[in-house]
Amino acid sequence: MPPAGSLPARADRSRFRRRARPILAHRLLRVATTRPMEIVDLTEGIASAVAGAGLWLGAVSVHTRHTTTGLFVNEHEPQLLLDLEALFERLAPAGAAYAHDDFARRTGPLAPDERRNGHAHCRAMFLRASEIVHVSGGVLALGRWQRVLFVDFDGGQPRQVSLLLQGAGGPDEPR
Repeated sequence: MPPAGSLPARADRSRFRRRARPILAHRLLRVATTRPMEIVDLTEGIASAVAGAGLWLGAVSVHTRHTTTGLFVNEHEPQLLLDLEALFERLAPAGAAYAHDDFARRTGPLAPDERRNGHAHCRAMFLRASEIVHVSGGVLALGRWQRVLFVDFDGGQPRQVSLLLQGAGGPDEPR
């Protein structure tokens, strides 16, 4: 008998390769935040996208499409989230002066509804724009307390998170 986790015998491997179908899919998660700083758990939405695509073994690349947001993997515990909000306020206070917010000095194009969000850009620099989550057996391979969290530092607006799902679908049902 082969060791646990090893591939089946050669003849069986070819059958598996033939039955596993490649998966490459893109999905968008839409997030609507309501507070100036908001932490949103994306885990269930990502898991739903994995199931919908039929991804059995592979990875999901999760990417925020905004420069004033970030992603991280951690515990979704209310007191921890309060601690994180306080930490970000200490690192880049919302009420501080930021050159980015001085529209008279800005050289780049300004939107008619431009926000004073220098603090949000600075806070986002402490997080990542992307996370990779493995998928095994059709489920996210996260630890017991791990969740994929999205942080909007310039909240109160619609946001998008891009998902790229890559890997293999489950073997077909026996004929």
